[in-house]
Amino acid sequence: MTLLKSLNLRGWLLVGTAACGVVLAGAVATFGSSARAGAALEERKLPMKFSWVACEPKCRGWISAVGIITADTPKDFEEFSRGRQLGGATVVLDSSGGSVNDAIALGRRFRSLGLLTTVGISVQNRGGQSARPAVASEAYCESMCVFVLLAGKKRYVPETAHVRVHQIWMGDRADDAKAASYSAQDLMIVERDIGRLAKYTFDMGGAGDLLSLALSVPPWEDLHELDAGELKLTNIVTTDLVADVLPHVDVSAPAMAELAPKTQARFGAEPEQPQPAKSTKTAEALVPPTGGVATPGTASQK
Repeated sequence: MTLLKSLNLRGWLLVGTAACGVVLAGAVATFGSSARAGAALEERKLPMKFSWVACEPKCRGWISAVGIITADTPKDFEEFSRGRQLGGATVVLDSSGGSVNDAIALGRRFRSLGLLTTVGISVQNRGGQSARPAVASEAYCESMCVFVLLAGKKRYVPETAHVRVHQIWMGDRADDAKAASYSAQDLMIVERDIGRLAKYTFDMGGAGDLLSLALSVPPWEDLHELDAGELKLTNIVTTDLVADVLPHVDVSAPAMAELAPKTQARFGAEPEQPQPAKSTKTAEALVPPTGGVATPGTASQK
């Protein structure tokens, strides 16, 4: 309940619908039941959580980052990183987006540490002494997750992962964007956030094509999924080799369709247990049971 309080219902946001994914050997057994898949989806409704996934002695391990980026996320990452030697480590992202400004802050912190990034759901296989952690690839990285992914010094996206983008919009009016009213202040905040996002994109080595693709998709259309060519055109992908970000790990891709919807959920859905709102000028994302995200009063991506 304390965590949910950080999910602000007023602010500017970039939102998505589902989460991200990379599947390593043995993940089929781990995700053999829909109950486990449902549990993974539940985690994506909560603020982002960081954990270290150890896989010694053959590999270093990686950082699992699961959930929505909120105003507390940068601080939570600092607390997680305290006392750890994270320089050059890999972050496996499973997120539907969230706060614009806080995602930018998190991405800049990732880059300062020289972190590598990929898309995936970290899982722990249970197979006796030979059990090893795995990363499931049939999943989603959407909205501000895409821009945090861009922060990696090296970036890998598995073929079965879904990376999707959309336009900045006002979260509390995206449900019926064409009929809503907008003030000059609203437009100012949207343009301000676009400017911040553009600077961040270029600072991270992304291409203007990423902004062009994202900002061309209005909230009344489905998110645009980047194909292999667009992932390279936008410079999101810097390597085609998983070994460049997760060495000594075999990748496979079991069916995981139940983990996330394949179509865009609508904005404006309320959380299962709404928390009191607080005023903010930045984005917060809130995922309803269908996998969508919504927060009124922020610039948002569908």
